[in-house]
Amino acid sequence: MTQTSDREAVLILGGRSDIGQAIAARFAAAGHAVNLAARGAASLEPARADMALRHGVPVSAAEFDVLDTAAMAGFVDGLDPEPGIVVCVVGAMGKQAESERDLEAAARVMRSNYEGPALILGLFAERMAARGRGVIVGVSSVAGDRGRASNYVYGSAKAGFTAFLSGLRNRLHGAGVRVITVKPGFVATRMTEGMDTPTPLTAQPDEVGRAVLRAVEGRGGDVLYVRPVWRLVMGIIGALPESVFKKTRL
Repeated sequence: MTQTSDREAVLILGGRSDIGQAIAARFAAAGHAVNLAARGAASLEPARADMALRHGVPVSAAEFDVLDTAAMAGFVDGLDPEPGIVVCVVGAMGKQAESERDLEAAARVMRSNYEGPALILGLFAERMAARGRGVIVGVSSVAGDRGRASNYVYGSAKAGFTAFLSGLRNRLHGAGVRVITVKPGFVATRMTEGMDTPTPLTAQPDEVGRAVLRAVEGRGGDVLYVRPVWRLVMGIIGALPESVFKKTRL
């Protein structure tokens, strides 16, 4: 795979998801070579070919399973070229009720949203720090801002991922590597299909793609709420005293 002019190659971990493909399309339109990494990568061929034809940039697909931690080092070493920008969109919401009674289901949610994303980004961080440049983008969630009864297993994993990104950013400051945390809020995707999500709080996948590209290009801060109203909403929820909060069913 060749790299497009001076644009860094972009790796999308979770390249099958609606958000992952929207982010990939935005970077491809901006002239970046893109690699879509996901399980069953061969089935991404139609999307890969369409994106390459539509935007005239190299687009590839790679096999990646965020739960297969033993294969991660080999996956990173096998990438050619090394990506200058890594975006991790991997996640699994699961069902709260199932996670409360099924340890394996709960562990799968925790590993998919925290363990796997943190470990793979940690590997890329080491390589980027060694060469003194790179951008890491972790797509976390507002659900991690405060644990809520309706989704605290998923939210606790996202809280861990948010904290990991914060620590990584703190460690790599001044090393030439940027770390960006993205909190999309509700997004109209297959994951939220059937959920009653308020329109003002619900972004479209392309909004997330546009916001991530802007952040990587330096037009935004290190912690990004795709719809700014979420910063206010979660600020209010976070400020509720525990004595009040525990009586709610958010």
